[in-house]
Amino acid sequence: MTTTSIVLLQFKPEASSEDIKEVCSRMLSLKDRCLHPDTQKPYIQSYNGGVDNSIEGMQNGFTHAFVIQFQSTADRDYCVNGDTVHQDIVGSLDPIVEKAQVVDFTHGVFE
Repeated sequence: MTTTSIVLLQFKPEASSEDIKEVCSRMLSLKDRCLHPDTQKPYIQSYNGGVDNSIEGMQNGFTHAFVIQFQSTADRDYCVNGDTVHQDIVGSLDPIVEKAQVVDFTHGVFE
């Protein structure tokens, strides 16, 4: 079953627009750079993101969102726990990211 991961970022006030653009570009590049260990082919089905433009005022400081779709929970688990490309990007966020929030779900599962 398809698993979706939603990543929300709040950048530190001192983060430059160039740094933010670089992080966003690197995050979006994961779709092509994260390779399955067995097939050596990209395993992320889709990856999209952008800057907040909600009019509801419920962002709680988060300014950028990314939505990643995996074919399976196993692929998501490999991305988080085993893929060094993903881990390198996550490790590089500390200097400019104030807060991050991640919510994952399996499509159609509510229990």
